[in-house]
Amino acid sequence: PKFSIFFFFFKKGWPMKETTLIKSQGDHRNLICYRKAELIYDITCHFAYSAFERGNRTIDQMVQAARSGKQNNIEGNEEGVTSKEMQVKLLNVARSSIQELREDYRDYLISRNLIIWKEGHERYEKMKIFCRHHNKVEDYQPFFQRWSDEEMANIALTLCYMTDSMLNKYL
Repeated sequence: PKFSIFFFFFKKGWPMKETTLIKSQGDHRNLICYRKAELIYDITCHFAYSAFERGNRTIDQMVQAARSGKQNNIEGNEEGVTSKEMQVKLLNVARSSIQELREDYRDYLISRNLIIWKEGHERYEKMKIFCRHHNKVEDYQPFFQRWSDEEMANIALTLCYMTDSMLNKYL
């Protein structure tokens, strides 16, 4: 059936031009929301394995949520080439995973009576600016051994909020 339609248009002399209904999103590594999701995964791996005792189920839950946020971001952008519906579904899964992880970080801070940095906290604005402009794990790695659990969790929490917001706007 496809060939006969093509033949019909070609035979009638209609101009044939190659069109794509859905354009490629390009390399997912160039998307800031992907880079932030990748960064969240790297930070979460470091945080979870250092903050919890080995064998704690929270490690697997946090790492899997971070991985899902990253992987579904990739898959969603790849699927966008052929199916906007599938792209939206996968990016929503990525977003949900980031939200789940965000709650894990909040729970960690609250359950240990640590401070969640918000507007008005002395370090909040500097942290937000740093997170906004740094999207590579190499920018954060030098601090991994120096940051306390509170600092690391607040950085990750801020990145989760930023990534969730980006994915929401993208969708």
